[in-house]
Amino acid sequence: MSINNRDFAPVMGIRLGSAAAGIKYPDRADLVVIELPLGTTSAALFTRNAFCAAPVVVARRNLGVRPPHYLLINSGNANAGTGDQGMEDAEACCEGLAEIVDCQASQVLPFSTGVIGEPLPVSRLVDALPQAINSLTEDGWVTAANAIMTTDTVPKLASRQFLVDGMPTTVTGMAKGSGMIRPDMATMLAFIATDAIITPKLLRECLQQAVEPSFNAITVDGDTSTNDACVLVASGMAPTTPISDAKSVAYQKFCTAVAEVCMDLARAIVRDGEGATKLVEILVEEADSSAEAKDVAYTVAHSPLVKTALFAADPNWGRIMAAVGRAGIEDLDIQNVAIWLDDTCVVCNGARAEEYTEAAGQAVMDQSEFVIRIVLGRGEAESRVLTCDLSYDYVRINAEYRT
Repeated sequence: MSINNRDFAPVMGIRLGSAAAGIKYPDRADLVVIELPLGTTSAALFTRNAFCAAPVVVARRNLGVRPPHYLLINSGNANAGTGDQGMEDAEACCEGLAEIVDCQASQVLPFSTGVIGEPLPVSRLVDALPQAINSLTEDGWVTAANAIMTTDTVPKLASRQFLVDGMPTTVTGMAKGSGMIRPDMATMLAFIATDAIITPKLLRECLQQAVEPSFNAITVDGDTSTNDACVLVASGMAPTTPISDAKSVAYQKFCTAVAEVCMDLARAIVRDGEGATKLVEILVEEADSSAEAKDVAYTVAHSPLVKTALFAADPNWGRIMAAVGRAGIEDLDIQNVAIWLDDTCVVCNGARAEEYTEAAGQAVMDQSEFVIRIVLGRGEAESRVLTCDLSYDYVRINAEYRT
């Protein structure tokens, strides 16, 4: 069953607390602690950017040492491009939390988002930890989702519930992301929790399957962050039998719920793209391979000329056609190419469709959400990518990001 974001379901055993550490702005919540019960199963995916941030390095390392007991998240500062000092700072934050809650520093996974290249104000962060810990509650999702925001304009939350042994099992997630969005594994930051009892192997497989059509198929501006991370944790607190068989109905229900939460959050990220006014799905069909289809989809999605036409609601289909033509497909027979705006055929046999009218194209482009469908006529593979337009506000937001 679906749950409205305003009526999201807490996850048994998962507690979240937030605090204002003054990392970038005074009196704004910018620090989150997520407490996981001992025995929680965890899986995570991280950015493939070579300049990955210090918290990514530490989180990946700690995850390989022992199961995490706490997640520590800050906004306002990415602690990326900070060299050895950044590593020491990330470790100091883990140690600061571990000392307060009496656990090992390696049981803490750190995550940061914000300005790159600035030293992390460790003392302010550590000083705010007691406030975050004292506010830990299973109902802390909304406050936490607000605290991890940077240029986001809205918090991003999603929930699903399904039945195992006749009992409701919950999957709830939050994410942040608005710019520097072309994940090469997951999203900017996403934290998804469930009370299901599930084996580590199946949890990892489920996460990998869920991110491909969701977080791994979105783009706002073509930039992959230094700090991307996606975490899926299972508290095991649901009063149900364990999910241990990949062929079981319970596992299929679980994967569906996780995939739907990931897709909701991914769509919310693109819809909230910096300055975005349109949410557009690029669907490429009849490609020779999935890789070819994805190349075409991303070429169209990243074209500044296409994106600015989307902002202007201008049915300038020539820009789409030109982007398809430069996508690097060998031996592309343009006579087989067709382009659609929703149900309106714009290009047929490599040229403007006889039945196409500017009014029909305009009607689609005036919508806030629509599909650009590209048929290559080369095979059976397809790919979908979610993107948005490029507006005046995107330039303003990023020009003023550090001011």
